Amino acid sequence: MQQIVGAGIVLGCVFGGFMLMGGSLKVIWEPVELLIIAGAALGAIVLGNPRHVLNEMVIQLRKLVTMRKQGSEFQRQLLLLMYELLQTAAGGLKALDQHVEAPHESPLFQRYPLILEEPKLLHFIVDNFRLMAMGKINAHELEGVLEQELEAIHDELTQPSKSLHKIAEAMPGFGILAAVLGIVMAMNTVADGAAAADIATKVAAAMVGTFIGIFFCYGVLDPISNMMKQLVTQEMSTLECVKVVLVTHVSGKPALLAIDAGRRLVQLNIKPSFAQLESWIDALQQAGA
Repeated sequence: MQQIVGAGIVLGCVFGGFMLMGGSLKVIWEPVELLIIAGAALGAIVLGNPRHVLNEMVIQLRKLVTMRKQGSEFQRQLLLLMYELLQTAAGGLKALDQHVEAPHESPLFQRYPLILEEPKLLHFIVDNFRLMAMGKINAHELEGVLEQELEAIHDELTQPSKSLHKIAEAMPGFGILAAVLGIVMAMNTVADGAAAADIATKVAAAMVGTFIGIFFCYGVLDPISNMMKQLVTQEMSTLECVKVVLVTHVSGKPALLAIDAGRRLVQLNIKPSFAQLESWIDALQQAGA
């Protein structure tokens, strides 16, 4: 909802202000200029990024469009899933095999559908429970392994927003490119002896390209890039939460203390209190009794 309001403010102020000055929207509707600029930007994105970065960019853009957020219910499911996994591991890490080997078929994981919808988070959880089950690893070693993995994940997840930001910075240049081509066409009409009114119309149409480039840079692509960065920050916060839970568990702390350590890394706007966490766990235990 907030994104819709923000987009409405940008569009209303820019185009509404133009109309208040006496302008007409059909004057700035130049589909050929738009094709040149948008096509050049799209081509630059495809040319400058490997396929896996493009795929991740599509995934992140889809999340922004559908406005999927990791809210309080998502955090509840994550913390309770980790608690159940730790409780299961208390009977021996081998007891986790049936769950981590096929999480989508596990009745334990199926109780937490929001987690199953996040493939990166799901893989991070099951892979590291497998690591713990493969052999004895102390907390310091596990923390080092997880920090390196999280650093690699962060670099990969931030690449789409960095690439989109670079394209946003290039949009005014693409706008100038379209404008120059428009001026070239206008000068050709001068050589053909066109009327002054026709020349002015073509020059005005060419200048629309500069407007489109600047508008897409600061009013569209740069805000989207920033939203993608915030999305990655939220996802990394979730992965950090899982890391702390695992490291605290391996260090020998009780399951509740390990889950609480992870709770502290949840973003402030959706972080549950310790009392909430206890109530969730009590409800889980009563349901299983």
